[in-house]
Amino acid sequence: MTRVEVETPHGTARAELHSASEGRAALLLGHGAGGGFGAEDLICATRTATVAGVHVALVEQPYRVAGRRAPAPARQLDAAWLSVAEDLGQRWFPELPLIFGGRSSGARVACRTAEEGGASAVVCLAFPLHPPGRPDRDRGAELDAVEVPTLVVQGDRDPFGEPAPASNREVVLVPGDHALRADTSAVSRAVAEWLGRVLRLID
Repeated sequence: MTRVEVETPHGTARAELHSASEGRAALLLGHGAGGGFGAEDLICATRTATVAGVHVALVEQPYRVAGRRAPAPARQLDAAWLSVAEDLGQRWFPELPLIFGGRSSGARVACRTAEEGGASAVVCLAFPLHPPGRPDRDRGAELDAVEVPTLVVQGDRDPFGEPAPASNREVVLVPGDHALRADTSAVSRAVAEWLGRVLRLID
């Protein structure tokens, strides 16, 4: 595991790199709004991806690196993410397909930046479809805008809602709520099975 820092338009970001033996692709994973690398679903996805031959970069946004818990505005999160993706793609993962992903807020960033960042696929862990109790504030358009193969792993009791599947979007419900801690083996299976299929498409 290697830690690197990346300068972005909104401060210093940090990435924790986990190498796979093969390196068929690289998965960049972002954290939730108030969380970090320690979320169990991110750890689970990292282990699963590296076993599948995918390098993983856990990306920490500049506001977290600076010690703030309140997230930056969406446009700043997206700009910082794209800077990190470009830097890592050139320095560490040249000529490899990039998969964008993350949990909760990080999943939203991955969706919003997938096209501009040239992502080959997207992984969403606990996508926050709407704030709890506020289905009128639907964020489904962020998912719908993604045109590459997409996986959404969602707790079956997630108060942030349940995204619908689509032609290029697979939604896997697993036991649990927004934290996705109740059955990490189910999260691992969902990610492993989807990666097995999508790597054949993007290799």
